Amino acid sequence: MTAPPPVSPALTALLARVVDYAGLFPPARLPMSDALAAYADYQHGSDAWMLGRFVIPASRLEEFDEVGPELLPDSASASWALAALVSADAEVDTRSVHAFNAYHRDVRHGAVHVDTVEIRVSHAAEIAAADEFISGFDAFVEVPIVEDPEPLIAAIAAIGAKAKIRTGGVTPDAIPGARHVVRLMRRCLEHDVPFKATAGLHHPLRAEYPLTYEPGAPRAAMFGFLNVFLAAAFMRAGLNDSETLALLEERDAGAIIVDEHTVRWHDHSMSGTELHRARQDAVAFGSCSFREPVDELRGLGWL
Repeated sequence: MTAPPPVSPALTALLARVVDYAGLFPPARLPMSDALAAYADYQHGSDAWMLGRFVIPASRLEEFDEVGPELLPDSASASWALAALVSADAEVDTRSVHAFNAYHRDVRHGAVHVDTVEIRVSHAAEIAAADEFISGFDAFVEVPIVEDPEPLIAAIAAIGAKAKIRTGGVTPDAIPGARHVVRLMRRCLEHDVPFKATAGLHHPLRAEYPLTYEPGAPRAAMFGFLNVFLAAAFMRAGLNDSETLALLEERDAGAIIVDEHTVRWHDHSMSGTELHRARQDAVAFGSCSFREPVDELRGLGWL
């Protein structure tokens, strides 16, 4: 069998460890055993370089331990990193996270650890209140973006956390406007706050897709993960908001050129080194599917 072509270093810089696997969540909503088995399998595949953390609600960490022992790595060198979703009761949930990490310090229980927590807020005061509990973790704070999120992003910056944006869902009304996404990116850049995205980013490019895997599922224009991550990168390089909006809404695969050392969009280009730095702004995206984003990239001829 013919070996796959080597991955472009520029594409590697843009997409390394970019997919936080959220198989427990809609629309996949896999049982814990199936999600863990899939994640373990992905760790050993040729596309593992794109695989990030396993995403799990903090309330399901005990279930993880009940289901996972035979699937977990048993050496620190192969340890899995987890992202735990913390509810409004951050004190209780982070206590569970600390207990989980303490248990897994003994790799005989499985070499895994929660290094990232994610929490959803609506008001800046909630961010300051949560800081007592999420401090010490790589923390992402999900914020609403219909209104200007500047006060929330400023509050996130004040505690040294990162932002999280919801870019889709299982109904059309869950998909935010592209201008709102651009504004969120600009506010994050202004306050030097990195962000991650979640929901609705299964596909590389902006287009209309079914919102779930059910027959006859509603369709809507979904964001592409390449659009989002390139938009953040080029904004860091000086792209203005109207140009960033055009990139975020780009649907033509031929407009994005990936070669060994650069990624280009029309007259704009970035080197692998610049893209690597830009990934400090746009950290990852959560997806209930790992294979779908990877396989569609392969279908475009980029893997």
